[in-house]
Amino acid sequence: MRKTTHAPGTIHRLTVESKALANNRLGDDTTRLVDVYVPAGHDGKDLPLLVDLVGYMAGGPAHTAWKAFTENVPERLDRLIGEGKMSPVVVAFPDCFTRLGGNQYVNSPVMGNWEDFLVEEMLPAVEKKFFCGGTGRRGVFGKSSGGFGSLVHAMRHPDVWAAAASHSGDAGFEHLYLAGFPDVLMALAKKENSIEAWMKAFEAKPKLDGKDTMTLMVLCQAASFDPDPDAYLGLRLPVTLDTCEIIPERWENWLAWDPALMVKSHADAIGKLKGFFLDCGTEDQYAILYGTRRIHKALEQRGIAHRYEEFPDNHSGIDYRMDVSLPYLADVLSQ
Repeated sequence: MRKTTHAPGTIHRLTVESKALANNRLGDDTTRLVDVYVPAGHDGKDLPLLVDLVGYMAGGPAHTAWKAFTENVPERLDRLIGEGKMSPVVVAFPDCFTRLGGNQYVNSPVMGNWEDFLVEEMLPAVEKKFFCGGTGRRGVFGKSSGGFGSLVHAMRHPDVWAAAASHSGDAGFEHLYLAGFPDVLMALAKKENSIEAWMKAFEAKPKLDGKDTMTLMVLCQAASFDPDPDAYLGLRLPVTLDTCEIIPERWENWLAWDPALMVKSHADAIGKLKGFFLDCGTEDQYAILYGTRRIHKALEQRGIAHRYEEFPDNHSGIDYRMDVSLPYLADVLSQ
C-alpha cells in the first residue's frame, strides 16, 4: 500500500445469487461476491462501468485487498482519477474463483456457465444498484486468464461490451500449453494416472507448491475447453496418458477457444467496439507474446482499429500496465 493524497473511492460489496452456476460439477458456491468501486465524489450514477476479470489463482476481492509496497486496484484508480489521468468510472470485481483454482470466464457444464453469470446476472445487478454502465458504456479488462476472458467476451459479446483490454491474455495455445503436458502427466503418474486420485491428494495437502498449481491450472483449462460429462468432475486431457501424444479431436476443442485463432472469424465483432487494447511482455515466460502478436496482425490486416503495445517484462507482476489500459478504457467509454 502506498500513501496517497487523493480522496479515496468507496468499495461496496454485493452478493449475486446465480442460476447460471447452479449444478456445476465442482460443487462451487453459486452465491458470488462482487466488490464495486465508486470514485470519490460520485454515487455511480451515469458513470461508465468496467469489470475486472482477475488471473488464475485469484478472485475479484484479491484486487480490492491490501497489497504490500504498492497499490491495489482501487488505490490505483484513486490516483489516476485524482491526478486527472482518467475519467471517473465504476469498477466491478466479481469473485469467480473455483475449486480448480480459477476461471476462463466461459460456459462449461463442469465449472458452470460463467459467461452467462457475468453477462446476464452480474452486470444487471451492478447496473441496477449504481445506475451506471449500460449499452455503449461497459468495458471489460483482465490479465492472463482474465485477459483471455476479456478477449473472448469482446469477440463473442460486442453487443454487451463496448470496450475491452487484455494484458498478456492466454493466446497461441500450441506455445502456451503443449510444453506443459509432460509435467502434468508425470504428476498424474504418481497417482496411477488418475485425475481423481490426484485431485483428492491435492485437496488433502496442508501445503501447496508451484507444480501442484500448474497441474491444477491445466485441469482448469480442460474443464473450460473440453469437458467430459462421463469423467470424474468432467475432467479429461487432450493427450494420451502414457505417451503424451495429442488426441486430435480433443485438442481441436481446445484450439476452438484460442483467441489467436478465434480472431480470424470474430475480427468483425472487435471492429464494433469503441476500443480494444492488448499488450504483452516481450519476455513472457509462457510464450503468450506470439499469440498476442497474431491477434494484432490479424486485426491490422483487416484494418480494424485497436491499440497494441509490447513492453520489456515477463508475465508476472505487471499490474502497472493498468496505468495505460484503464485511462484508455475510461476515455473511449466516455465518448
